[in-house]
Amino acid sequence: MRKVKNLPAIDGELGWYETSPLKQRTPGVRVKGKHEFDVLIVGAGFTGLAVAGRLAELSPDCKIAIVDALRVGQGTSGRNAGFIIDLPHNLDANEPDSIFDRQIYTFNRFAIERLNGIRQQHQVSCAWQDAGKYMAARESKHAKELAGFVKTLDGLNAPYEVLEGAQLEQRLGTSYYRKAVYTPGNILMNPAALAQGVALALPANVTLFEESPTTAISYGAPHRAKFLGGEITAKTAVICTNSFGEEFGLVQQRLAPVFTYASLTRPLSEEQARTYFNGIASWGLTSAHPAGTTVRYTPDRRIFIRNSFSFETSLRTDQKKLAKAWAQHRASFEARFPQLVELDFEYTWGGMLCMTMNHQSLFERFDNDVYSACGMNGVGVAKGTYLGYYLAEWIAGRSSPELDFIRQHNQPSWVPPEPLRSVGARIRLGFEVIRASGEV
Repeated sequence: MRKVKNLPAIDGELGWYETSPLKQRTPGVRVKGKHEFDVLIVGAGFTGLAVAGRLAELSPDCKIAIVDALRVGQGTSGRNAGFIIDLPHNLDANEPDSIFDRQIYTFNRFAIERLNGIRQQHQVSCAWQDAGKYMAARESKHAKELAGFVKTLDGLNAPYEVLEGAQLEQRLGTSYYRKAVYTPGNILMNPAALAQGVALALPANVTLFEESPTTAISYGAPHRAKFLGGEITAKTAVICTNSFGEEFGLVQQRLAPVFTYASLTRPLSEEQARTYFNGIASWGLTSAHPAGTTVRYTPDRRIFIRNSFSFETSLRTDQKKLAKAWAQHRASFEARFPQLVELDFEYTWGGMLCMTMNHQSLFERFDNDVYSACGMNGVGVAKGTYLGYYLAEWIAGRSSPELDFIRQHNQPSWVPPEPLRSVGARIRLGFEVIRASGEV
């Protein structure tokens, strides 16, 4: 039986979880005693939830267990920036491939519609907004790089606006940025609340277990997972643990989890909102450089800041790194909003981007009815949702051109072993932060 050495933890003050209207409402219990199921899903983020939901629809008599080490919304799915991005999010800025990009766009729109259907049917309160997204640059060298994004949009015949100067400032309430490309199809939301809402909407043949880290697992007939004081056996095992994927022994040297950090302010007062954001709708902005700062102005009048990176082989961060990130967040916040220097951060936290070298996710079937989907490369709300959906289709024995495409284009390339992986990742992260410069 393989022991799981590194387990998820609460890394800081989880702002989206703490402000979620669905906090503490998910029905999960801890795994205690012995249980038998047809399917065991480890990981109750957007991927695992999508597998559980779709598989339960396809096989209503199937007994499904979905288990998370934390509460739903406390893991990576609840620590991101709260974007569901519809357009291809090409972090390497390679030459666009219009056929491939169009298929990814179709998958992303499918994920958005599926999540929105769940939200509407079950009246999930998650601050869902059809707000679009700005990709913005402060420095002229990065403003020029927006042209690559525009080229991708033109290949897709996707609508967009190019905004500069005073026109951009009127949209954002800050004069920090030189130029931006606005696209209308992105969704903004509270990701912890959305994940909790999806969990609450799971069909009756799905049992949710929370606060139950898997301590050991063996694959066979049946598969067996151990927990503190509990055990689950199942005919089929599905590992959807993203950054913790290699802890379960199915693959090695494919994933590169990177910590990034976020802060969320206290709400602006009515006077501050009226003075500095009068007539400005809530918005979300990503940087023209991948190592730059992500910023949001939320419906409850908070400012969200995300930047800073670290590579942690333990898959946990610490107070020293959180404090360093907080200091950078303050500098980034005050540079963009000098009129709000007295506005405190209420929450600061860390979360992981699970990257792969070629930006393809792990989507695989192993021997003895074992499946896995991990490595979402920073776009896990949409990608995790559609990969989880089609993984369930695969488990149920279905076939489709969409499933064929996913299997063909999700084969992560090799990552060097330790210590080369850590050394290379830290050098690359440091280099990209220097390159990002004023975008941080």
